[in-house]
Amino acid sequence: MHSRQTVRYICEEYTSGNCYYYKSEIITHDNWKNLDSLSWSSPRPISRKTFLKQKKAGFKTEYRFIKKEPAQVLPLPLLSKPSF
Repeated sequence: MHSRQTVRYICEEYTSGNCYYYKSEIITHDNWKNLDSLSWSSPRPISRKTFLKQKKAGFKTEYRFIKKEPAQVLPLPLLSKPSF
């Protein structure tokens, strides 16, 4: 169980309107007294319900608005069936 200072909850919202929720924790690569060894863990997916619950409980939450262009769809050439 992490304290309010060592965990953050992230909401990434895209221009399409899709939202993705993540949790990230502070981890150490040496020991807790060595501040240079502290870093945020990789974001792990969580549910919207968990995000809202932890926000209400007072945990740190971040909202990130991602402005990415949609992927370009490239047509592939049709392949003819091989004749045996």
